Amino acid sequence: MLKRWVLLAASWAFVGLPVAAVAEEGGFALMHAGTDIDNLESLQRGARNFMNYCSGCHSLKYLRYNRMAEDLKIPEAELAANLMFTTDKAFDTINVAMPAESEVWFGKQPPDLSLIARARGTDYLYSFLHGFYADKTRPWGVNNLYLPAAAMPHVLQAQQGLQKPVFKSEPDEKGGARMVMTGVEMMTPGAMKPEEYDQFVRDLVNFLDYAGEPIKSRRQALGLWVTLFLLVFFAFAYLLKKEYWKDIH
Repeated sequence: MLKRWVLLAASWAFVGLPVAAVAEEGGFALMHAGTDIDNLESLQRGARNFMNYCSGCHSLKYLRYNRMAEDLKIPEAELAANLMFTTDKAFDTINVAMPAESEVWFGKQPPDLSLIARARGTDYLYSFLHGFYADKTRPWGVNNLYLPAAAMPHVLQAQQGLQKPVFKSEPDEKGGARMVMTGVEMMTPGAMKPEEYDQFVRDLVNFLDYAGEPIKSRRQALGLWVTLFLLVFFAFAYLLKKEYWKDIH
């Protein structure tokens, strides 16, 4: 509770920053990820999810296997057996196994995801992985609410299932009617229940948040104590100022 209040007080300095999630390219409001960088079990599950479902196409070139294992308390034997697919050296960075011709397959080279959480935010990533829907006009048969014309296939379709778009009729500027997409709904269920898929994606996004800044949790903890120190120092400085100036006033 103390940490929450201190962080809230510090955030007041950034007047004007939006609090609510904003709409992305597709015009839909972002979902709230609800990640927790201090949740070690979630980070461990997220590492498993990334290595099994994402690392075939996406790298984490600024994160090393041994650093991940140390931070997330992953035993060395488990790391080598279950998470190291492109190397047998624990000090290597997390590179991708995708060949160079993948640019031809997808139309562009799948990006490195080391800093994606810092660049786009956890709410965007969480929403993006919930936003795929059936679209026969796209090369992979799917589109995305939050990134229209995304080149990425829905790699988690077996887990989430396949959604379909929902439309409604709205008047246009000429007095006619047009069909406007308002969201998606489930068309073909996946192997996971909706709440299970939510947790699966939350763990994955939580891990990407960690990968973008492995010291984030420690930085925030240190920032709490620095903020408390500054508040206490300010109180003593104010009292000292009052003592110095009492005779003048």
